[in-house]
Amino acid sequence: MFYREAGQFKTSYGADQAIFPILQDKLALAGIMAVALFVAPMIASTYWLETILVPFLVFSMAAIGLNILTGYCGQVSLGTGGFMACGAFFAYKLTTAFPDLHIVLVFLLSGLGTAMVGILFGIPSLRIKGFYLAVATLAAQFFLIWMFNKFGWWTNYSASGVISAPPRSVAGDLFITGPLASPIVKYLFLVVFVAVLALIAKNLVRSRIGRSWMAIRDMDIAAEIIGIRPMIAKLSAFAISSFYIGIAGALWAFVYTGSVEALAFEINRSFQVLFMIIIGGLGSILGSFLGAAFIVLLPILLNNLPSLIGVQMSVDLIGHLEFMIFGALIIFFLIVEPHGLARLWQIGKEKLRLWPFPY
Repeated sequence: MFYREAGQFKTSYGADQAIFPILQDKLALAGIMAVALFVAPMIASTYWLETILVPFLVFSMAAIGLNILTGYCGQVSLGTGGFMACGAFFAYKLTTAFPDLHIVLVFLLSGLGTAMVGILFGIPSLRIKGFYLAVATLAAQFFLIWMFNKFGWWTNYSASGVISAPPRSVAGDLFITGPLASPIVKYLFLVVFVAVLALIAKNLVRSRIGRSWMAIRDMDIAAEIIGIRPMIAKLSAFAISSFYIGIAGALWAFVYTGSVEALAFEINRSFQVLFMIIIGGLGSILGSFLGAAFIVLLPILLNNLPSLIGVQMSVDLIGHLEFMIFGALIIFFLIVEPHGLARLWQIGKEKLRLWPFPY
């Protein structure tokens, strides 16, 4: 079988602990990136780019952020939608107040602003955890949405309460916001941007701070005994998680929809991202992408399935079936495979290494 480590000897600890220690994994990643950068833009239609691939990448960014907090650090959060709203409105205020500021810098600064908000609402995690922390972050969700709706300053006193992304480009005529933005340019920008931040997140969870998150998640008292400071570990997880989620909110408003209101980030958005990491796999960067792909593709499949099999179904029935299937799948993964799709992929690779011998 081709998926074997035979002959791939490591001569240093760093090589043994690399993100992709096996040559086949490096080639597979290179192949995926080549398809994403060169093949997908040529064969994908405008519908696929704008309706499937762009939201998939934005949701992947949000899922990575929540996975850092919940999957790696064990801090339950239901405020993802509120933090996405922070990123969207921070980016809008930055672009309108500083028209010459580069759009990439706008996204990063909106993420930093959201990180500060995340630290503020992460302070209760120093004294409470579990269900009580979830309730505290839920309060943050409602407070942030109320604030963006209540004060017109966030929307520059727009009568409708809707913010619209000003035209911005990454270089020259390569616009990613505004009426001149091309779906291909938006997609390629998101592929590169999300891939870079995902690589940074992967290295973070493998670093000293990532190990402190996992120690707090597994047993916080034992982690404190061996010298890990819970305050630094928990607040850093809230900050970095909110940074990623804030960028995802800015990308949602600027690159995906172009215009958005605060109600687009209500509690349903928080549950949607939470479902992604549960189905994709808690404590896994790959699981964030798998969960986002599943959540984005399933509604489209359900909407087109009746016409494919020749059955007439109302829109309301399809919507109800979507919620029922989501709930059933979450229960299924929690019982059968709590680590989600990422764990199934890992088991598949382990079987490939031993095939055809019994496992």
